[in-house]
Amino acid sequence: MKRLNTLILCISLILSNCLFAENSCSTLAASALKADVKTAFKLGSLFKNHMVLQRDQPIPVWGKAEVGTTITVNFADSEKSTVVDSNGKWRIDLNALSASFEPKTMIISSSVNEEEIEISDIVVGDVWICSGQSNMEMKVGGIPEIKALIPKSSNIRSFTVKNTVAFEPQDTCEGTWKNEQPNSAVAFSFAYFLQKSANVPVGIILTSWGSSSIEAWMPREMTKTVPHFKTIMDEFDADVETKNRLKTILDGPKPWSRKDDVFLRRQSNILYNAMMYPLVPYACKGLVWYQGERNTRSMHGMATKPWFSRNSGMLKYGETLKEWIKSYRKSWNNDSMHFMVVMLPGYGKILDSGKDINSENPNAHSWAWMRESQLKALELPNTSVVNTIDLGDVKDIHPKDKLPIGKRLALLAMDELLKSDTKSCGPILKKTKIKGNTIVAYFDYAEKLKTKDGKAPTAFWLADDSKKWFPATAKIKGKTVVLHSNKLLKPKYIRYAFTAKPEVNLVNELDLPVYPFRTDTFQP
Repeated sequence: MKRLNTLILCISLILSNCLFAENSCSTLAASALKADVKTAFKLGSLFKNHMVLQRDQPIPVWGKAEVGTTITVNFADSEKSTVVDSNGKWRIDLNALSASFEPKTMIISSSVNEEEIEISDIVVGDVWICSGQSNMEMKVGGIPEIKALIPKSSNIRSFTVKNTVAFEPQDTCEGTWKNEQPNSAVAFSFAYFLQKSANVPVGIILTSWGSSSIEAWMPREMTKTVPHFKTIMDEFDADVETKNRLKTILDGPKPWSRKDDVFLRRQSNILYNAMMYPLVPYACKGLVWYQGERNTRSMHGMATKPWFSRNSGMLKYGETLKEWIKSYRKSWNNDSMHFMVVMLPGYGKILDSGKDINSENPNAHSWAWMRESQLKALELPNTSVVNTIDLGDVKDIHPKDKLPIGKRLALLAMDELLKSDTKSCGPILKKTKIKGNTIVAYFDYAEKLKTKDGKAPTAFWLADDSKKWFPATAKIKGKTVVLHSNKLLKPKYIRYAFTAKPEVNLVNELDLPVYPFRTDTFQP
């Protein structure tokens, strides 16, 4: 019996050793295979020939390489090195530089096989990201007065991000820097007037797609701060049919059909993953945002039909916009990153949810409510809103009067660059005073109030607690406007330019229009 037990023990030891040997071999094979898989040495998508670097800020340069590799960046008589982290990623922050038209070359080298990447024709100036939907996308060729600026322009470069989507944030995107203007009427006219005023190279990174909502450009992290966005993303995660269709489109033939293209761009989050996340944290002065039309399909948001109306709506847009700005600043680690929002211009369409179907009435559910939401961006520091209340087309959601928008953007950008106390914007309501049967409106940024046509100011409405609005008679008195209505003995509230397509004429000494406003808190 003792001999039998000894025999069994010997057999067990032999089998255990064999199993150990087999596992060891498998582990060694897996390790060898893993060792053969090396991260290729490459840069972030924006680091290419002809790029523009942001002046007066530290300049992040990043990419991927084999773990443990030493990466060295040599640029503008400066050299910095770092070691690639355990995820195969690296980043080096170059020292801030002054603006320069002189083209320079950047050399990024790897200690593995002494690999080098050379980027040539680099200038230093002001970089702006221009994003949004179709009115940001509108081409230069469709606006004759903007197209005429091309021969006069110089020192403008552009990088256009290719339109696509992704389920997860992507490290790279498709696009190249070109030594020419962006093919966006708003972005180019902005760059043109900014370059002339600042006299530095201007780089525009254009990432926009028609029909996209603000939710399309929101990172998943915003589900923690925006409740309706969490609902949207929870629904998306559970929607197997939609995700399968998206995969089929992305894996299928290109170019996409019109139907598929529209289906892609009207989704939430996945545009951000593919078209904005790869830009982080490229040094820039700020971001120009011309978007909002997609979010005007309802007042309160999260409409069930059609499916692409599942968004903030007009009333939630303002708080969503502020959270969006804060989220981007956090991603870029730059609290002073400037955001310029282009207000939606005049447009005659109103929602059929309004009790008053007259688009000229300030109670109508018109774009006036979206403009009010967009102006909430001003509650954050380092923000501007371009007033377009005197622009637009009553019947066309894609108006052609883009040149004034470019000029006004450049004026506001110069305010930011110069940190000027005198703002290059239209008058903004400061306060009101009730005096008998009149209300007096006081304005900031109004050294001189006047009307463009020499007539009395238009587009003012008055109301009392009855919530009934009546057109007001308006008269300029110094830096104020005095208002009254024969229909009201004791007016209490003002709405100005608070209709779908108001006819306005009140401007300041710069011929810039007064921003729309309301002093009541009535809920629509």
